Amino acid sequence: MGAFEEHEVARRQFDVADAAPLLLDAAGVVTSWSAGAQRLLAYPAAEVVGSSLADLVTAEDAGRVPRLMERWRRDGSWAGLLSVRRGDGRPVRVMVRIASAEEARGPSRWLVLLSEMAQAPGWDMNRTVLEQMVARSPIGIAVVDTELRYVWSNAALAQFGGGPPAQRLGLRLADIQPGLDADAIEAQMRHVLATGEPVIGYEHVGSLRSAPHRETAQVLSFTRLDDERGHPMGVYYTVVDITGHHRARQRLALLDRAGEYIGRSLDIVRTAQELADVAVPALADLVVVDLLESVLRGAEPAPGPLDGTDPVRLRRTGRTSAEEGEEGAGPTAVPTIGIGAPAAYAPGSPPIRCLATGRSWREGRLAPLARDWLTDSPGGRGTTFQDLGLHSVMVVPVRARGVTLGVTTFFRRRRQEPFDEDDLSLAEDLVSRAAVCVDNARRYTRERDAALALQRNLLPHRLPDQDAVEVAACYRPANELTGLGGDWYDLIPLSGARVALVVGEVPGHGIDAAAAMGRLRTAVQTLAALDLPPDEVLARLDDLVARTAQEESAAPVGGEQQGGDSTQAVGAGCLYVVHDPVDGRCLMAAAGHPAPAVVRPDGSVTFVELPQGPPLGAGGRPFESLEMTLPEGSTLALYTDGLLARGEEWAADAHQERLRQALERSAASLDQRCRAVVDTLAPARPHDDVALLMARTRRLGADQVASWELAADPAVVADARKAACRRLTDWGLDELAFTTELVVSELVTNAVRHATGPIRLRLIKDRTLICEVFDGGATAPHLRHPRTTDEGGRGLLLVSRFTQRWGTRFLPEGKVIWAEQSLTDPPV
Repeated sequence: MGAFEEHEVARRQFDVADAAPLLLDAAGVVTSWSAGAQRLLAYPAAEVVGSSLADLVTAEDAGRVPRLMERWRRDGSWAGLLSVRRGDGRPVRVMVRIASAEEARGPSRWLVLLSEMAQAPGWDMNRTVLEQMVARSPIGIAVVDTELRYVWSNAALAQFGGGPPAQRLGLRLADIQPGLDADAIEAQMRHVLATGEPVIGYEHVGSLRSAPHRETAQVLSFTRLDDERGHPMGVYYTVVDITGHHRARQRLALLDRAGEYIGRSLDIVRTAQELADVAVPALADLVVVDLLESVLRGAEPAPGPLDGTDPVRLRRTGRTSAEEGEEGAGPTAVPTIGIGAPAAYAPGSPPIRCLATGRSWREGRLAPLARDWLTDSPGGRGTTFQDLGLHSVMVVPVRARGVTLGVTTFFRRRRQEPFDEDDLSLAEDLVSRAAVCVDNARRYTRERDAALALQRNLLPHRLPDQDAVEVAACYRPANELTGLGGDWYDLIPLSGARVALVVGEVPGHGIDAAAAMGRLRTAVQTLAALDLPPDEVLARLDDLVARTAQEESAAPVGGEQQGGDSTQAVGAGCLYVVHDPVDGRCLMAAAGHPAPAVVRPDGSVTFVELPQGPPLGAGGRPFESLEMTLPEGSTLALYTDGLLARGEEWAADAHQERLRQALERSAASLDQRCRAVVDTLAPARPHDDVALLMARTRRLGADQVASWELAADPAVVADARKAACRRLTDWGLDELAFTTELVVSELVTNAVRHATGPIRLRLIKDRTLICEVFDGGATAPHLRHPRTTDEGGRGLLLVSRFTQRWGTRFLPEGKVIWAEQSLTDPPV
C-alpha cells in the first residue's frame, strides 16, 4: 500500500482529511515522508527520511518520545500534542495521531498523522468521540428539524421526562412535556431558525412530566444547524436543570423582600399583616397570623413557650390568600375568621402544640378527613381541610427574645407541591424576622400607651371656668415613629380676676419626656400661685430645672450614672402670659419658645415681638417681660413648635405665614377655629407633639370694678367700710356686707399701720367678690395664731376664716393684699 492509500485509510479512520501523513519503523525512524508533511514542517524528504522522531521534536518534548513509543506499542495507538521544529527553526504545535499500519507494511510500521494546531480549538474529533461526548453528557441535548420535531436526543434528556430518545422521534415539545410552556420555548427555536442568532441562557419555570407536582427550572440554549449550502437544517439545544439554584434565588429574594417590607411601622396588626402579605403567593397560598391578646395590648408575655394548661386567647391579626381580589374567587375562597376576631383552636391541635413547645410543625400531605383546628370553623362544624381544598400545612410559632407571641400557619391549595423541609426553614426565617418586628411594636405600644396615659392625665382634662378669656385648646400627640413628646398647655386663675396662659414643650419623646413635662407643669402652677410676674416665674423655673438636673447627674444610683426626667427637662421651652381683664393688659415672657400670635378683633393677625430668653436650664441672659394692652375680643394663640414642623427646613417667615393664613380663617366658634388651625398645619400623625391654646380676651365692665384712693390715716377705715357697703348694695350683694366690712377693715388697718405711701382699695365683682388693698410697702403680712390673752394679731386669721382664699402679690411700686368671697356659697 502506497503513501496515498495509507493517508486515505487514516482519513477514513480518523476523519481528518487535512492531516499530513508519514511512516515510522519500529525504532521510531522516519521511513516515508509525504508532500503534506513537507508543506507543514518545511523539510524535504531526503533530509528527514532516516531521522528519528525525537530529532524532529523540540528539546522539551524529546524526552517524552521513548515513553510515548512504549505506550503506542502497548496500546496500538496514541494521540496527543507535540511541539515540532520546522525546517526554518520555528517551533510549531501539532496534533499527532499514531496508529499501527500493519495492514499495509506489517506489525513494525506506524502511521503518523500531523495536524497543525495554530488556529484549531483543540483536537480534531472523529465521529465516535463526538457521539460519546453527547451521548454520555449529563446535560440534556436534542436536535429538532425545521418543523421543531425531534430528530435526535441524548439519554440525559430523559431525566426531564418524556421517555428515551427513540420515543421522542417525530414528536414536538408539547407532546412530551405538557406541563411546560411549549409555545414560549418553541418561539425561541423559531427565532433561532429565522435569524441564525443563538439564544443562550433562556430560563424557563414549569412542571416537568418527571415531576408533575413540583415546580422546576431549566436553562436552555439554542443554536441553528446549517447544511453544506448554509440552509437551516434544524435547531440544536441543551437543557440544564437549575431548580436548586432557582429555589435558592427565590428564597433570597423572598427574604430580601421580607427585610424591606416587614416592620415598616410600629403597629402590631400591620406588621402581622405584612408577614402574611410577603409569604403569599411566593411560599404559600394562604397564610394566617394569630397573636396572643396580651401582645396586642402591649403586655409582657411569660418567657418561654406557653405551658399548655391555661386557655390560650389568640386573635387573628393577619391573613392573606392567593385568591383574594381575583374574579370569581368568592365562592371558591377559603372561609376564615376576620382580622381582630378571636381564634380559638381545639386543645392539642398543632397550633396549640406549637405554642406549648415553641417548635414548628409540618404536614406535607394532610389526611383527607383531617378537620379544621378552629373550634368554631367559618366553614361549619366538622369542616375538613379537604372540604377547604387545603392539602399541605406548616405551623410556625412567633417567637422573639425567648418569648412566644403567637403562631403563623401556612397552607397550600393551588400549588400541588407539598411543603418540604426547605419550605419550613424558609418559613421559620420569615417568621423569625417578623417576630422581632412584632415584639418591637409590642414594646413600643406598651411604652407609648403608658406615656399617652401619663401625659393625658397630666394635661388638664377641663380648663377652669373664669371670665377673663374665652379659651379653646387642641392637643395632638406625635406619630408612632417618633413617639410621644412632652408638650403641655394650661390656664391658671390668678388673683384679681386675672389668668395665666401657659404653653410649654420638653425636648425628646417617651415616658421620660411626659414625666418631665408633668414636673414642669406642677412647678409652673406652684410658682403661679405666688403671683409672680412672668419673667420671675421663668427665672425661678429655670433655676429649678438647672439645679435638679445637676443634682440628678451627680447622684449615682446603683453605682451607675442615671439620667432622669429632670435632665430631660433641660432645654425645655415655656411661654407664660398673664391677662388682666380689668384694663386689658397682658404681661408675657418666653424661655426658648415661639412668641404668641394675636388675632385682632378685625381678623388681622400679628406676631408679638417678644424678647426671647434661653431654654430652661441652659443658662444665659435674664428673662424679660413684655407688657401690651389688647382690645377686647383679641385672640391670643399660644402654640408649640410642632404646629409648624412638617419635616421640611422652612424659613421662619414661611412658618409664620402659614400660621397667619390659618388663623385668618373664621369659624363658627373658637373651639372649631382652634381645631381647624391644627388640622390645617399639622398632619393626622405629626412628627412632633402639637399643642395650641387660643384665648379670646374679655374686659370686665366699669360697673364691675370700684376703686378708692385712701389716706394713710386710721380715720379712713370707717369711710372705707361705708363705701364698700354702698357698692355691695348697688351690686345686690347685701348678704356679703358683714364679711366685706370685716375684710376691708382689717386690710386697710394693716396698710395704715405697717405700710408707707398711698393706699388704694378696690372691689371687683367677677365670679367671686374680690377685695384688694394696695400699699407701698414691700413686706408681706403673715398669718398668726394669737394666744387667748393677746389683744391683737387676729385680723388676718379672721380674713382667712371668712373668705375662700387670700394672698399677697408684689408690684414694682408696692404690694397688694387680696381676699375672695364666693358669690354662690352662703356667707360664713
